[in-house]
Amino acid sequence: MRLELRGLTKRFGTLVANDRIDLVVEPGEVHCLLGENGAGKSTLMNILYGLLQPDEGQILLDGKPWTCASPRAAIAAGIGMVHQHFMLVPVFTVAENLILGREPRTRFGLLDHAAARRRVLELSQRHGLPVDPDATVADLSVGEQQRVEILKALAHEVEVLILDEPTAVLTPQETDELIEVLRAIAASGTSIIFISHKLGEVTRIADRITVIRRGAVVATVDPATPEGELAELMVGRSVELVVAKSPARPSGPVLAVDGVTVVDAAGSVVVDDVSFQVEAGEIVGIAGVVGNGQSELITALLGLRTPVRGSITVRGAELVGRSPREHLDAGIGYVPEDRSHDGVIGSFSVAENLILDLVDGAEFSRHGVLSPNAVRRNASRRIEEFDIRTGSAADPVGALSGGNQQKVVLAREMSRPLELLVAGQPTRGLDVGSIEFVHERIVRERDRGAAVLIVSAELDEIYALSDRILVMYGGRIVGSAGPDTPRDRLGLMMAGVRPPQEAR
Repeated sequence: MRLELRGLTKRFGTLVANDRIDLVVEPGEVHCLLGENGAGKSTLMNILYGLLQPDEGQILLDGKPWTCASPRAAIAAGIGMVHQHFMLVPVFTVAENLILGREPRTRFGLLDHAAARRRVLELSQRHGLPVDPDATVADLSVGEQQRVEILKALAHEVEVLILDEPTAVLTPQETDELIEVLRAIAASGTSIIFISHKLGEVTRIADRITVIRRGAVVATVDPATPEGELAELMVGRSVELVVAKSPARPSGPVLAVDGVTVVDAAGSVVVDDVSFQVEAGEIVGIAGVVGNGQSELITALLGLRTPVRGSITVRGAELVGRSPREHLDAGIGYVPEDRSHDGVIGSFSVAENLILDLVDGAEFSRHGVLSPNAVRRNASRRIEEFDIRTGSAADPVGALSGGNQQKVVLAREMSRPLELLVAGQPTRGLDVGSIEFVHERIVRERDRGAAVLIVSAELDEIYALSDRILVMYGGRIVGSAGPDTPRDRLGLMMAGVRPPQEAR
């Protein structure tokens, strides 16, 4: 099926999210969409899948105008979508998830489990996506769950398959396998629209690449286009894709984690006997697929949850059992994984967000009363230093883009002397221009003499920033490596395979 978009426009008030978009996806083509955070890619796909209606323009399927009223209409027309966040029922089996909403019945009106299993096995074999039809989804790995999502879409015999950031939570090996599978699916005649911010990935899989900037198509190019040129098309300026940094000069332990064990609300162990150190003047990266204890480890380091066992010290001072405020006072800066939930208060102004954990300081308050002039002066300095794009320091921070909200968090945390900077997923959801800026500031903090701990699911980011790499799987540190370690070896560790030299 040939898919064509002509002059597709979508407005939200005065904001033009999609501005006269023209796009053609040929049968059997892998067509990648690239663009900055907020460029309009998701809005465009939501229109195509019936979740939004365009204000202008039309969609054509095999040359015939078509209006998509709902996801059900999209599926009926042969368009399927695999969302970044999986839409599976965890307590159901693979077969039950696959047939949900179109359950086969026996002649007595009962659910035909045998037919459901046969359907899974047939689809699995046809598309090279092996899964156990009787496995409960909650027991599957992230990569296996994604296979189920793709099989769900393919079960509808879709002719156009949309994948939104499909590799965000996969190991390198799982990413390689997915690319091979998608290539085979495209070869069978199914068109694939592949949304990703990872340039190297896009150039590997695409037949063509369309770049969207500020809601408009700026170019459709060949996958042989250099990554630097693609990045420039995305953000409208030249971008440094390689982090420029000198060799680390570690000068003694700052953070010491010894035998830390953390349990969740249900009493399950989520961080299991973890020990490591981070020295002043180095960046240690923790790699791992999301959900292997990294988030819980960070919250323990910040005093947001208390380990059931183990010790956490900064410069020799024990922090276990102390309050988050005492952790910050020990010299810890924190860039949270979810900036909108944990990093900023959306209704507060940019100026107010820049002093959230500094309000007790003598610079900003006396006798418990804030000095508005001091807050304004601080905001003016930080906005200029960190290139925060805002109309005014009085604007609510919730009105800023994701990249600029992240700059507000960085400006606040780096505006005081730090012993240790802890950053969780520091560039999640950011475009390549914002990523470049965030990486530069993190390296500058290391060079100033702070210890830096980065937790990221982005392997490229781990390689770019880390002087040493630790890998977490199942709540444990399963290996350590240098930044020159081959990706396949690191990927095996992320999947829980401990290299022989790392075995205890």
